[in-house]
Amino acid sequence: MLEERAEFPVKMMARLLGVSRSGFYSRLSRGAPEDEWAAERAEVERVWRESDGRFGHRMVRAMMPPEMAHVTLYRVLALMRELGISGCTPNASKRTTVPGSGADGRPDLVGRDFESPVPTYKLVGDITYLRTGEGWLFLSTVIDLNTRMVVGWALSERMTADIVASALEAARSRGYVAEGAIFHSDRGAQYTSRLVAEWAAAHGVRLSVGRTGSCHDNAVAESFFATLKNEMYHRRSFPTRAEARRAVVGFIEGYYNRRRPHSTIGYRIPAQVMEEFFERTAPRPGELPLAA
Repeated sequence: MLEERAEFPVKMMARLLGVSRSGFYSRLSRGAPEDEWAAERAEVERVWRESDGRFGHRMVRAMMPPEMAHVTLYRVLALMRELGISGCTPNASKRTTVPGSGADGRPDLVGRDFESPVPTYKLVGDITYLRTGEGWLFLSTVIDLNTRMVVGWALSERMTADIVASALEAARSRGYVAEGAIFHSDRGAQYTSRLVAEWAAAHGVRLSVGRTGSCHDNAVAESFFATLKNEMYHRRSFPTRAEARRAVVGFIEGYYNRRRPHSTIGYRIPAQVMEEFFERTAPRPGELPLAA
């Protein structure tokens, strides 16, 4: 506050930082105050640097150790401003959906309810594009709504139905698609194709679609793409498709699923929440399977 007093009113700074003006002036009258927030400032910078500069003040506060639970969200924001650091900011997005005719009569089984009682039961997916020096690269994902984990993904140079089926099969082969699960998407031609319908019928998956042109009906899938582009893709360039592939795989499997906390699940790690579910539901030694 002392350093910023020439630029900002003391009253405003005191309110934002959660301190009293009288206390500030009292300490000022006794000489230059000690830096009582040095430890907290150092911790804020550590968390931010470990996120590779991705985290904003909410994520930084969530990842600070328990002994610093007294630090408020506004304090973290103020400390980040003092340090001259900030998280990634959203970039404008572009729709890639080309409506298909195969969704006629297909229901919306989600209805913007992006919660799921258990993992592997309710899933969402979408496709996004990534520009490289060699041309476009398309990414199809399958996201579990309970854990927010990206349980299946596929990359291709073409935006065709097989990329969707490949992502779904990747999720199923890893045990992340339950019998009778719901898979929700937009009405794009890839998702309303015969190939995806046949895959779903073969594996007991119920297909669900949102309304035409409504990004809010598939908000979780689009939110993930915004995160991927803001925190990785827009921060560098990709001369080749191979480089983009490696970066996407590293982001999904090495960072997003296993290191990045998610606010919707209480700032926990998606893969850890999924693992805990399988540990709870795994048969105990000597336990007999349930009778059919």
